[in-house]
Amino acid sequence: MTSSLDGSIAELVWLLPLLPLLGALVNGVIAFRSHGTPGAVTVGGGNKALVSTVASGVMLLAFALACAIFIKIAGSELSAPFVRNYASWMPVGTLSIDWGIQLDQLSMLMTLVITGVGALIHLFSIGYMKADAGYARYFAYLNLFVAFMLVLVLGSSYAVVFVGWEGVGLCSYLLIGFWFSERANVEAGKKAFIVNRIGDFGFLVAMFLLWANAGTLDFVGAHSSLGGLSSSLLVAIALFFFLGCAGKSAQLPLYMWLPDAMAGPTPVSALIHAATMVTAGVYLIARASPIFSAAPSASLVVASVGALTALFAATIALRQWDIKRVLAYSTVSQLGYMFVAVGAGAYTAGVFHLVTHAFFKAVLFLGAGSVIHSLHHAYDQTHRHDDAQDMRNMGGLRKFMPATAAAMGVATLAIAGIPPFSGFFSKDEILSSVFARAGGSPLASASVLGIPGNTILYAIYVMGLLTALLTAVYMTRLMVLTFAGSNRTGDKEEDALHEAPAVMTVPVLILGTLALVGGWLNLPEILPIGPIGLLEHWLEPVVGSSTLVLAGSSALSHNTELILVAVAVAVAVVGMGYGAFRYRGVIADKSGSPQDTGVAGILNRAYGVDAAVSGIIVRPLNAFADIVLSRGVERGVDRGFSYSGGLFARAARLVGRRIQDGDVGKYAWLVAAGAVAMLAAFTLQ
Repeated sequence: MTSSLDGSIAELVWLLPLLPLLGALVNGVIAFRSHGTPGAVTVGGGNKALVSTVASGVMLLAFALACAIFIKIAGSELSAPFVRNYASWMPVGTLSIDWGIQLDQLSMLMTLVITGVGALIHLFSIGYMKADAGYARYFAYLNLFVAFMLVLVLGSSYAVVFVGWEGVGLCSYLLIGFWFSERANVEAGKKAFIVNRIGDFGFLVAMFLLWANAGTLDFVGAHSSLGGLSSSLLVAIALFFFLGCAGKSAQLPLYMWLPDAMAGPTPVSALIHAATMVTAGVYLIARASPIFSAAPSASLVVASVGALTALFAATIALRQWDIKRVLAYSTVSQLGYMFVAVGAGAYTAGVFHLVTHAFFKAVLFLGAGSVIHSLHHAYDQTHRHDDAQDMRNMGGLRKFMPATAAAMGVATLAIAGIPPFSGFFSKDEILSSVFARAGGSPLASASVLGIPGNTILYAIYVMGLLTALLTAVYMTRLMVLTFAGSNRTGDKEEDALHEAPAVMTVPVLILGTLALVGGWLNLPEILPIGPIGLLEHWLEPVVGSSTLVLAGSSALSHNTELILVAVAVAVAVVGMGYGAFRYRGVIADKSGSPQDTGVAGILNRAYGVDAAVSGIIVRPLNAFADIVLSRGVERGVDRGFSYSGGLFARAARLVGRRIQDGDVGKYAWLVAAGAVAMLAAFTLQ
C-alpha cells in the first residue's frame, strides 16, 4: 500500500532520534576526554562553546525537521499511519519484530512537543549550568534522553516503544543523580529507577499476553486482531499496560519517586518530569486506545486512579515549602487529570492537557530555576545554599525579576483554569467529558468492584473540581510567597538578586506565550472565538473510533456545558482568592517559622507514605540483605571457597611431593599407565 508521504520529507523521520543521539555521542566524548584534565573539567573556552552549540544545535535541527514533516502531513490526507521498517530485530520463530517507525498524527504531535519544548530547555540550560563542572556530561545525558523519548513516541510496535521507555528511565536515573557527590541525589535516582521497574514489569506482561494471543506486537497488526480476544483477556492486557503507565507517570501507588526526583538540575525537572517522560504513560494509553476502549471496566480503573492521584497530590502540595516540591506534587496531580481523561475515553482531551501542561509547567519549573539561580548567587555570600529553594526565604522577588514573575503569573493562571489561558480549555474539556460519560455511555454501564460506572464517574467529576480548587490555592500560595510582599533574603543578599540572563529568560517568555495561547489548539463549540476543535480533528484518524466506542450516545446540551464551565471558573476564582487572602500577610523566614503540626504537619510530610514505605519495605530488605545475604550467604560462600581452596592446595602439594621424588622408574610406570588408560578409552568408544 502506497502512502501519501512516500518520497516526501517524511522519509527523513529516522533523523529525528538520530540527531540528538549524535549530539549525545559528541558531548559524551568531550566529557570523557575532559575527565581528569584540570583545565577541562569545567569545560571552559572552546570546549564549552562546542558543547553548547552541539547540544542546542541538534535540538533546533530536530525541531525544524519536525515542523517540516508536520507541514507535509497537514497538507496531505493521512488516513493511515506511515510505517517504515529499517532492520530486523527479533526474527524468532513466529515472533518477528523490526526496528520500525510509525508516523501519524499522535506521534507527530508528541514529536513537536518533545523537540520544541526540549530545544527551549536546552537553551535555558546553557545559562543555568554554565558554572557546573559536569557541563558536557549534562548535555550528553540530556541529548540522549531526547533521543530515547523520540524512539518511544515514534516506535511502530510496543517492543520498540519499550526500548525508548527503558532508555528514558535510564537517562532519568542519570540526570536525577547528576550531582552524585551528594548521597540524597544518588538515593533519589535509585528510588526512581527501582519504582519504575515495578511498572515496567506490567508493561512486559502486557506485551507477552498480547503477542501470545494476537501473534504480533506491531500497533497496526495487534490492534486489528483485538476482535478475536476475550473481554477478560483485554481487561488483563489493559490493566498490565496501566501498571506500566502508573510507574512511568507517577500514579498511585507508584508516585513516590517523582517528588524526590527534584534532586536533579531544575531544567531536568522541566523537561523530563513535567513536559515529556512522565507523560509517556498518557501517550501509551492514547496509543493503545483500541485496547482500552474494548475494556470499559479497565478504563474506569484508569480514570479512578487518576482522580485519586490528582486529589491526593494536590492536598500535599498545599503545605510544601520547597518551591520545586510544590511543582513536583502539582505535576503528579496534573498527570492524574490526564489519566482521568484517557480513562474516560476522552483521548483528545487527555492529549490536549498533556500539551498545555508541557507549556505552563515548563514555564513554572524554568521560572523556579531562574529564582533558584538568583538566590544561589545571593546566598553565595552567606553559604545558605539549602535555603535557595525554600519559599519562606523569598518574597518580593517581582521587583528584582519582573519578566520571570510575569511568565510564572501567566502559567499560574493557566494551571488554575482561568480563561482564556490554555489550562482552562483542557481542564474544562476533561471535566465536561467525565460529566457527559456519567450521563450515559458504556463506561456508565460498566462497574468496578460492584460499584456502578455512573456513580464512579460522578465521583470522579467532584474530585476533579476539588482538585481544581486546591490547585488554584497552592499555586497562588507559591506566587504570593515567592514574588509578593516583602523580601526575606536579607539586606545583604538583596544586592545580588537580579533577573536571569537572556539565554534563560527568553525561553521562559516563549513558553509563557504558549501557555497563554495554547488553548486555541482545541476551542470548544460553545466558545466560537476561533477555529473549533483543531486538535480533535487532527487526532481523529488515531483515536476517533476509540473515543466513539466509550462515549456512546453521551452528549451535553450547550446550556449544560455553559453551567459546567461557569462552575469550573468559579472554583478556580474562589481558590485563587482564598490563596491570595490566606497568604497576604507577613511571613517569617525559614529560621523564624514554627514547625508544621497537626494536619499541616501531615501534609508537609506527605501523609508519611515515604516513612511508612521505608519502615515496612526498605529497612527490612536492607536488614535481610545485610544479615542473610552479606553476612550469611556471601561470607559463607567466600569462606567456603577459601577454605576448600586451601585444602585442595595442601592436598595437591602432598600428592605432588610424593610423585615428584626423582625416581625415574616410577615416572616410566606412570607414563605407561597413562598410555594404557588412553588406549582403553579409545577402544571402549
